[in-house]
Amino acid sequence: MQAHKGRHALGIAASLALGLAAAQAQAAEKAEVIHWWTSGGEHAAVKEFEKAFDAQGGKWVDAAVAGGGGDSARADGINRIIGGNPPAAMQFNTGKQFDELVSNGLLRNLDPLAKEYGWKDKINPVLLNAVSQDGHMYAVPVDIHSNIWLWYSPELLKKAGVEPPKTWDDLFTDLDALKKQGVIPLAQAGSAWTQALTFFNVMIGEGGKDLYMKVLKDRDVAAVKSPEFLKVAQTFGKLRDYVDSGMQGRQWNQATALVINDKAGFNFMGDWAKGEMELQNKVPGKDVGCIPALGHNTYWVGGDVFVFPKLNDKAEIKAQDLLAKVLLEPKVQLAFNEKKGAVPVLKDVPSQDMDQCAQQGLALLKKGDYVPSSDILISPDMSGSITDLVASFFTDKSQTPENFVNRFAQIIGG
Repeated sequence: MQAHKGRHALGIAASLALGLAAAQAQAAEKAEVIHWWTSGGEHAAVKEFEKAFDAQGGKWVDAAVAGGGGDSARADGINRIIGGNPPAAMQFNTGKQFDELVSNGLLRNLDPLAKEYGWKDKINPVLLNAVSQDGHMYAVPVDIHSNIWLWYSPELLKKAGVEPPKTWDDLFTDLDALKKQGVIPLAQAGSAWTQALTFFNVMIGEGGKDLYMKVLKDRDVAAVKSPEFLKVAQTFGKLRDYVDSGMQGRQWNQATALVINDKAGFNFMGDWAKGEMELQNKVPGKDVGCIPALGHNTYWVGGDVFVFPKLNDKAEIKAQDLLAKVLLEPKVQLAFNEKKGAVPVLKDVPSQDMDQCAQQGLALLKKGDYVPSSDILISPDMSGSITDLVASFFTDKSQTPENFVNRFAQIIGG
């Protein structure tokens, strides 16, 4: 009988525990989050946000939309916001992609949260300006990415008897040597946005950051028609001779993996490539070499942000507040960015233990050797026109650099 009473007591305790768990689950601050981080490294990184949010009483509802460049995710999220069914939070690239949502009054003004947590004194000023309009903050930046890295396989370069390049002439010498070895000299993905990324590598690395700023910030048509920009177009066009026939249909992480696995010599990609290296237990800067803008070493300041659409439900707004706070906590910033391959957006996050490539990037930022990303400088429409032009040129060898320059000038000149 005593034993029966004990079992009964345990049953009540279990029921209470289950009831409490159910109540806690019900009380969790649920937030649906749209993003496009679906590669292995990206998935590992975004799980850090999810773990931290859930640990503080939130319930992360993942709404990932595949597609490396984020076009599908942005279209899905914007349609939902305009249609009156917004998610709690949505990813954009740092820059002008969400300006229209702000001007139409569809996003929350985050100034109260920024004041409560002192964000405006802690966030890198370039990013703070990029997420603000008329002095008001409308997005939470979560990482600083540089898109203009050249990754290489030290093993393949050694076998080919060449050194890591310091100039573009060095690079073409290396590419020729790799070609003779029968390996893929340059691993390139087929997506237009990855080809645009390669172009910006050439534009800044070969042309220099002054030319880049004249073209994209000042919309200087004369700069586009200069001998320096023609040289950029010629160098970019020359790269077409070193990609393999498997380029079309290849995703960015697959191109990066060819270098990680010593099947290709080089790959132009943003520093999120390091997430793929970490997944394969490879050390950036050691197992895979890195160069931040070959020729003119420069850091491209871009990255990702989350916006918070206006909602009416108080519980959902509370979940947004919690999520925004968690995204910018120093420990969460460090954990996320180490797996994402980026650097934290907060100035006071310790970074001495980050990898060699991150240290190179941080040194460039400290010296002021950086430029704002194209997403910060130009509109989504102009960015789309440039991407289309670049992809058309890169995939069609019959197009000449001179023709590319003329069409580029038309886009910049409006």
